[in-house]
Amino acid sequence: MHFKDCIVLHGAELTPTRCASFRVEDGYIVEMDLLDEVQRIENGATVIIPGLVNAHTHMGDSFLPDGATGLTLEEGFFRPNGFKYREIAKLDRASHIEFIGDALSYMAQSGTVAHFDFREQGPEGSARLKEASQKIGVRSVILGQFDHVPFDGEALLTNRLGLSDDSRAELEAMLTIADGFSESTMNDLTDPAWREICELTKARGKARAIHCLENEGYRNLSLERTGRGDLIQAIELYEPDIIVHLTVADDEEIQLLAQSGITAVLNPRANANLGLPLPPVAKLLDAGVNLLLGTDNGLLNSPSMLAELDFTYKLAKSQYGDSLRPDPAAILKMATSNVATTRWGDELPGTLTLNGAATFAVIDFHQAHLRRSAHLTASVLTRVTPADIIQTVLNGQTLYAAN
Repeated sequence: MHFKDCIVLHGAELTPTRCASFRVEDGYIVEMDLLDEVQRIENGATVIIPGLVNAHTHMGDSFLPDGATGLTLEEGFFRPNGFKYREIAKLDRASHIEFIGDALSYMAQSGTVAHFDFREQGPEGSARLKEASQKIGVRSVILGQFDHVPFDGEALLTNRLGLSDDSRAELEAMLTIADGFSESTMNDLTDPAWREICELTKARGKARAIHCLENEGYRNLSLERTGRGDLIQAIELYEPDIIVHLTVADDEEIQLLAQSGITAVLNPRANANLGLPLPPVAKLLDAGVNLLLGTDNGLLNSPSMLAELDFTYKLAKSQYGDSLRPDPAAILKMATSNVATTRWGDELPGTLTLNGAATFAVIDFHQAHLRRSAHLTASVLTRVTPADIIQTVLNGQTLYAAN
């Protein structure tokens, strides 16, 4: 695989740099003949960026685009009777895997090489996603969830019981397939159960993820049951690798998150689609929180990171309230090089460097709407569409190539 006279977004800072020759062998970048830095072009270019990572998805409900239209968060997505759970239960296994594969293929077409998925349906759900992922080639980081909430309301209120033998067996079975564990909210399990899951996942070398502060109810219910908010509870009991949403995080919670060093995953389009508050992107950036982006549920959004980058960039500019901040690269890092500081950084470094992994997307900036870009990085965020992606490559293997 060899590209000549291209532009590469190079290194952790994603610096657009002219490149005389970009060559791949055996899954690695073996030649990267860099020349001068450039942001403005006059006559088009072939632009190579790190492959995009979608850091929060629910691919299990991707078979029903816009199925959550008109539903609240609780009506659409809460167990046991939320709309998505009822609809997923109607699908036969083969059809479900096919539908998930379709969504993964679209990811590849839009420059995405990997995603972190909160997978419902217990061990079987993880197995379905793994099968689809292996067929399509997009890397699925699978974070399994209990098929049913293990505790009733009384047990959650007393907050004393640990996992039952059945729940523990389900968790063990999930972790033989999945990369880690994810539950919907901290309010779904007891404190003893969270401690047990933390210890077990650490012993198995598995990841931990959780939704926090998606709305005020998450914090308030946690305060009522445990005397502390759900973010504090997560950090103290569960030690997650990633915390998702944070739409209603206040200044104190943002500082707590920054001090913890835990990576946050934002989903602005999904939050907007549900009529929820938008995440405080500017404050999180200023606090130094390591940020990633995700598209969330297929019932709400297409799994296009290009659309998520565009929305997030403009949201952040609005929150800063000026024309200078943020630098476009700071937003693009949320889908690329910020992954390097997470537990998945060795596998998904999100950077293009000599002798590094050949994981990238190739964009045709010869298109009429791109060929005279005055700021390449900004144009990647705001103007590139899936139709402009020429090729998507993961570790030297082509996931997608335009006809």
